[in-house]
Amino acid sequence: MTTSESADCPPLAGLETTIERRVEWHDTDASGHQHNSVVLRWAEEAEADLLRGKGLAWLFGRTPRVRHEVNYRGRLWFGDVVCVTFRVTRFGRTSLTFGFEVHGPHGIAADGAVVVVHAEPDAPAATPWPDEVRAAFAVQEVPGS
Repeated sequence: MTTSESADCPPLAGLETTIERRVEWHDTDASGHQHNSVVLRWAEEAEADLLRGKGLAWLFGRTPRVRHEVNYRGRLWFGDVVCVTFRVTRFGRTSLTFGFEVHGPHGIAADGAVVVVHAEPDAPAATPWPDEVRAAFAVQEVPGS
């Protein structure tokens, strides 16, 4: 592969997933490199891959974002292949923090975090994670937490 066709994809391990995407024309801005919003879209695609892989696709609509941050570390250009690694970094009683990295042909291009909470559709606030979610992520309830 040429430089614009390869990315340094980190290996899959633990509670994470890695997806590969190509920077498409609609992913770029007037400067010709990735638009700031595409990084979060790729992170959400990787999140969907992770949840589907754990049998948790039914969580969609029950995990609103309450915070996200992105650190832009390099530019990606039309045609570049990127690998997005998305992982669980913290599992709380009602919240879940994911970390992500976007690697392009020249190394890391962005990293960041997304915090979601569990909220049943009719609940007025965040609710504790169901046991099946805790089990899928192998999280044990800590007494008194």
